[in-house]
Amino acid sequence: MAVTYDVAVIGAGPGGYSTALRAAELGLSVALVERDPVVGGTCLNRGCIPSKALITATHAIGTVRHAQELGINASVDGIDFGKLRSYRLGIVDTMTKGLAGLLAHRHVHVFHGEAEARGEGLVRVTPAEGEEFVERFDNAQTPENAGPCVDIVATHIVLATGSSPRPLPGIPFSGALIDSTQALSLDRFPSSVVIIGSGPIAIEFASMWNEAGSSVTLLIRHDRVLSSWDRRTSSTITRELRRQGITVIAHSHVTAVDTGVNLGATVRYTLDEGHGDDHVTDGTNEGNAYGEYVLAAIGRTPNTDMPWLDALGIQRDSDGYVLTDEMGRTNVAGILAVGDITHGPALAHRAFAQGITAAECAAGIPATAVDDDAIPLVVFSSPEAASVGMTKVQAEQRQGVSDVEESVYPMMANARMLMSGSAGSLSIVSGIRAGESGQRVVLGVHMVSPLAGDLIAEAQQLVGQHAALHSASSLIHPHPTMSETLGEALLKADGRPLHTR
Repeated sequence: MAVTYDVAVIGAGPGGYSTALRAAELGLSVALVERDPVVGGTCLNRGCIPSKALITATHAIGTVRHAQELGINASVDGIDFGKLRSYRLGIVDTMTKGLAGLLAHRHVHVFHGEAEARGEGLVRVTPAEGEEFVERFDNAQTPENAGPCVDIVATHIVLATGSSPRPLPGIPFSGALIDSTQALSLDRFPSSVVIIGSGPIAIEFASMWNEAGSSVTLLIRHDRVLSSWDRRTSSTITRELRRQGITVIAHSHVTAVDTGVNLGATVRYTLDEGHGDDHVTDGTNEGNAYGEYVLAAIGRTPNTDMPWLDALGIQRDSDGYVLTDEMGRTNVAGILAVGDITHGPALAHRAFAQGITAAECAAGIPATAVDDDAIPLVVFSSPEAASVGMTKVQAEQRQGVSDVEESVYPMMANARMLMSGSAGSLSIVSGIRAGESGQRVVLGVHMVSPLAGDLIAEAQQLVGQHAALHSASSLIHPHPTMSETLGEALLKADGRPLHTR
């Protein structure tokens, strides 16, 4: 069976389905190929959505605890894990069905199977693992048997194959050593857990499990979590994790994970010279950490090891990321790449933007390149951390940027922040961009607070639009709200502090 389309997209995660939706909106015929039974990719099925559903649930526990500090007599009597599982799966099911319906409404044809691009615009689809034939969905609910093989011929092919959890070097996932996908599928919260990693996934699981009552140990290689972020932001989050009872072991390097026949696992680690730790008591720099489970969350690896990519001559870097220009075009004519397989923040919202750009390129209309400086980063911990734009160090090193300044706002000057019972931080980085108006502009915003993930949206607009600091600081924020922290910080950065010195 052979069918012809304007665009064939391989992978139905955020990058893939956003490409498909925008291309169809522009009047192009679109085939979307996905090997999973449902669309949505890691984000909807095994990542962003189910993890945030659980985080929302455990936040409720934290809210009850804070209520006791306010004089409200409330307590958590236990967790109904059956209901919690149903809640998580229900959210995922609603989102994936909604996406399937939207794709059908825009006349995107979804094929369930394994895709292999073969050049000359050909994508061959064979049955997914465990299936006997390729399924084709022309509507959201009813598949048809498309046969044992489907050849799709397309003018443009978009690669959106996503990424997978990265194992520890030389230590594969097995037994109690699990990845983030397995962690989300646990039927109950672990009594104790060791988490290896210091990025957003590690921090979110640490915060979530800690709120749920688990004993959490976090092993990190540097002196603080989120070590590539603004130092004040990452230091604040590290202090908060410790204050909340999470054991953070810094300057540690995992050497082995012992998973025996019994439940649980022991992580063996060493510490950098000169960095002792309370948990190392034998006078050496070696220590052990035990958990019912061990979560390795050290990053994700792009899914680009397929032989057919080599056969096509798709260029990749040493880490496996597909090399593209700013519009997502690869070195092979007619083939674009979006999402986690491209170098940059592995975030769903970046993939959405890349997908729109790729679709508009395929349609031959003017497209806007994705500006990675304006991609907001969010960690859904307690409190949340969020960042957009350059740090002070990055701005000082950036060619074409001068007169860099950093202004720090004392978060406890905000009434709603004080009421939250949480610590926080907020800094504004500003400077002058060469070749622009000569006015001082907002270069970066970095914050830790409740709702930081929502507040960073306004900051993204300021950074993305190269907003003049004086104009941005004149925007009015409602009182009393958490959003006032950004307004007050902008005033301070502009030399017009109101409630601060």
